[in-house]
Amino acid sequence: MKPEYDLLVIGGGPGGALAARTAAEQGLSVGLIEKRPAIGVPVRCAEGVGRDLLEEFMDPDPAWISAEIDRAVIVAPDGYRMSLEPSMGGNEVGYVLDRKRFDRELVIQAAEAGADIQVKTRAISPIIENGTVSGARVEQNGLVQDIRARVVIAADGVESKFSRWCGVDTTVPLGEIETCVQYLMTGIDIDEAATVFYLGNDVAPEGYVWVFPKGPRTANVGIGISGRKSREGSRPLDYLNRFVRSNFPNGRIVEWIMGGVSICPPLEKTVADGLIIVGDAARVSDPITGGGIYNAMYTGRLAAQVAADAIAKGDVSAPSLMPYDAGWRASKLGSALQRNYRIKEYFVKLSDDKLNRLVHSISRLDLSQFSTLEIIKELIRHDPSLLLELKAIRDLL
Repeated sequence: MKPEYDLLVIGGGPGGALAARTAAEQGLSVGLIEKRPAIGVPVRCAEGVGRDLLEEFMDPDPAWISAEIDRAVIVAPDGYRMSLEPSMGGNEVGYVLDRKRFDRELVIQAAEAGADIQVKTRAISPIIENGTVSGARVEQNGLVQDIRARVVIAADGVESKFSRWCGVDTTVPLGEIETCVQYLMTGIDIDEAATVFYLGNDVAPEGYVWVFPKGPRTANVGIGISGRKSREGSRPLDYLNRFVRSNFPNGRIVEWIMGGVSICPPLEKTVADGLIIVGDAARVSDPITGGGIYNAMYTGRLAAQVAADAIAKGDVSAPSLMPYDAGWRASKLGSALQRNYRIKEYFVKLSDDKLNRLVHSISRLDLSQFSTLEIIKELIRHDPSLLLELKAIRDLL
């Protein structure tokens, strides 16, 4: 790689790739490094994304779509199944991606726009000059190189070591990280056009089990539970194995991945002098679902736009980069994150009896559009007895 760029992006996921592509399209010199030897692996993601959300950035390509989803099914602790049909599906109507191909395509687009891409290259420390992040020291195959940049975008995922090295507190409380395990299973009976979510404290305490189709008789089957609920004998793997034995006893596991997803509020500040933090590194994954593909792409694109403006003005200080921080917080994404965090804090405390009651109540509603906000509004409108239980979040409506 070159020793100097206008913009250095650390991380080759959707957020980093969109940042690199956007900046290169605006004429900046861009370098992107990815610590793994291949883009898109390992896939630590259920791979679902809403149709409208994805199409904000690109036209879908069958090459990286594993399944088209037209409805979602929620299974209550008592086994009652509520189906959300296309007219109600909201962001649950969309696609299950092949993230290996999807992420690679995004990085290819960045490269075609002019960005330099280097895999198996790890940032080992920031370059900080006069208090400003001015690049990174990187290592590849034992060789160490300094790469300077006018702005660095940290897109290095939930662990985000780079941001921490730059002095940003990226700590996630134990109770606000979902510990996750996912199998790619084949030979199982599924609805190929529906995502299915299983709720219940016996199934997935303070979380849920998901079944996301990946093709005929094949699906991502995974679980996320609160870190504070994970202990010997009650780890995510234990819960998932019990679920699989009960629901897919004859299925075959062909891949197995694990990881963590933050369900905490976003970082208090997502910029510093010479630094912008995006995607999971900025803690902008959805607090309810853990979904983060769209959020990463949105913040990655915005970060590049703000960085380009700041570089053009010759001022990359934190105040000059603050339009990024203020911009995503003021957007629909920022509002949804704030609202969904507070809603999540309510729902994770519900007993199975209350979860059953809520799912049964929701199933009787006539919703023109399914969303968390619409559900809360309609529940209160149609079942006033729920008002006291939901008063903790009614001020969000």
